[in-house]
Amino acid sequence: MEYVHYSIMKNEVCSFLAPVEDGQLFIDCTMGEGGHSEEFLKRFPTLYVTGLDADSGIQAVARQRLSSFAERVSFVNTWFDDYFNPYQGERKPDRVLMDLGISIFHYEKSGRGFTFQRDEPLDMRLDPVNPLSARVIVNEYGEEDLASVIYRYGEERYSRRIAAAIVRERKVSAVESASQLADIVFHSVPASYRHGRIHPATRTFQALRIEVNGELDRLQKTLEGVVEALNPGGRIGVITFHSLEDRIVKRFFRDLNRECICSADVPRCVCGGDNRVLDILTKKPVVPAKEEVEENSPSRSAKLRVAEKVAEPSVRIGKGELYG
Repeated sequence: MEYVHYSIMKNEVCSFLAPVEDGQLFIDCTMGEGGHSEEFLKRFPTLYVTGLDADSGIQAVARQRLSSFAERVSFVNTWFDDYFNPYQGERKPDRVLMDLGISIFHYEKSGRGFTFQRDEPLDMRLDPVNPLSARVIVNEYGEEDLASVIYRYGEERYSRRIAAAIVRERKVSAVESASQLADIVFHSVPASYRHGRIHPATRTFQALRIEVNGELDRLQKTLEGVVEALNPGGRIGVITFHSLEDRIVKRFFRDLNRECICSADVPRCVCGGDNRVLDILTKKPVVPAKEEVEENSPSRSAKLRVAEKVAEPSVRIGKGELYG
């Protein structure tokens, strides 16, 4: 079988998340085709791996790829935030990886319209049973809501122009395909914007994919669940690919690295100042080496952040006590 996904920063990830004892448990929250999991299983012969993925199709690829490690790997077809809220594993994990990049499998093999370069139906669902698809958003959201999604999740400065153009087009006929949507976006923005560093539809497609799959809300919930589930001394590594994801991870790690969790309006510390939950192991995000970027250009935007759990939270994470 041909595997099309390139596993980002394999050496760096394996170095930061290497097990320190025999028999430890590694959870790959976004297993995809199983590239990172395969690397860990090869390098660490006593490590056990649980792989999560919401897409049963791509999980079937990983099952075949990792069949020779059958005694040390298990698969769960689920969203990672559901798996960790509450935690569903039989024992606490020691290492957790979240690679938030969309697999090339989905761009090249899924036929779900993740890329504007193919004439495929507008879908973008990672979980095919999800009732919300990109087609629903594009054809049924109001113009203001559509513009808001494109601006908030795509950071697209021409979001209003793009939304207005989509609404005009759908009054004539429904927007059904990825290539049709890309063409609408292309002709809705200024001529000077059409031939920049990236295709003018890039941010719109990113925004729709995030909205369809609830990616940012799922990320926040999963971070909270992972930290509560991890064994003391356990580590979490997160690979992000755009600023919205990275901002969430950076803030989350920073806030759980604080000793004092008192609110800013409290004149002096009343919490005791002993509330640090995480040690941040990557003061600056790790990025791919030049050689990796030359070999795999999509890796250029990847950032890896890693933290280690040093204490159990003194209050439940996710209720606003530990971060704003």
